[in-house]
Amino acid sequence: MADVARLAGVSSQTVSRVSTGHPGVVESTRRQVLDAMRELGYRPNSAARALKRGEFRTIGVILFTLSTTGNSRTVEAIATQAALEGYAITLIPVAAPTQDGVLGAFTRLGELAVDGVVVIMEVHLLDATNLTLPPGVQVVVVDSDAGDRYPVVDTDQADGARQAVRHLLGLGHRTVWHVTGPAESFSSERRALAWRQVLEEAGRPVPPIQRGDWSAASGYEAGLRLAAEPDCTAIFAANDQMALGVLRALHERGRRVPEDVSVVGFDDIPDAASYLPPLTTVHQDFAEVGRRCVQGLLAKIRAERTGPGTDLVPTILVERASTAPPPGP
Repeated sequence: MADVARLAGVSSQTVSRVSTGHPGVVESTRRQVLDAMRELGYRPNSAARALKRGEFRTIGVILFTLSTTGNSRTVEAIATQAALEGYAITLIPVAAPTQDGVLGAFTRLGELAVDGVVVIMEVHLLDATNLTLPPGVQVVVVDSDAGDRYPVVDTDQADGARQAVRHLLGLGHRTVWHVTGPAESFSSERRALAWRQVLEEAGRPVPPIQRGDWSAASGYEAGLRLAAEPDCTAIFAANDQMALGVLRALHERGRRVPEDVSVVGFDDIPDAASYLPPLTTVHQDFAEVGRRCVQGLLAKIRAERTGPGTDLVPTILVERASTAPPPGP
């Protein structure tokens, strides 16, 4: 910087202002400094500036997998919102859902120097006594019931499931069968609990759940079992991929959708409207989840928000052609 200042005939402070984009520099002086930078091959050291100011303009994201719709679209939304705020993201996948894996991810982010971390995983892994966060790093958690310990941003899983089940009951179906996700998934269990509560509150029978793993293949296997149930006229699948598998199984077994069986999904992925038939599903606003994650994290970084709490993003039932009243007697 001193060399640039000498060549441009200005002070080091002026060079600093030009390198940081400070508006209070005369345009002719700015061009003079930039010409000197180019001639000397000088590039401002953002890492050094970050250490001096104590901020790195980087957000870390820790998660187990990008293979699920929710995780991949949430990360995309976080990256988009972070860029709008002038931040980059550093993504750290955790290979195995273990305490050591999570601890290693936080340690790695500490080495990479981030201002805050968005955690997309089962939050009980953050409760280990040997798990310490990098000094000064703030955390926001996605998809969790730990609002009493951390700031949490999540889709309103329960209300989305309630909308789906009430829609099917409102069409006249006696009960609703459920294809749920993995038992270890918070969102899966939250949707299953709401499904059960709506049926119980309505005094309807609660069929045995059909366990899936979010994949279309697991939905297909569950669909084959449900196709063999003559009393099954309505199915709520915990995500759209499993709903796709259900639709295939019902078609192969000669059960028409929606004439014989109605099907509702969850997520409203871009392809849901192109299913055969177009899928009625619960829409999740992943862009809004990402926006609230980044804004909530920046509020903590700026000490505008310090406490725990849960911020729920509303869901909307999107009615398409896969649901109808049950068949007549």
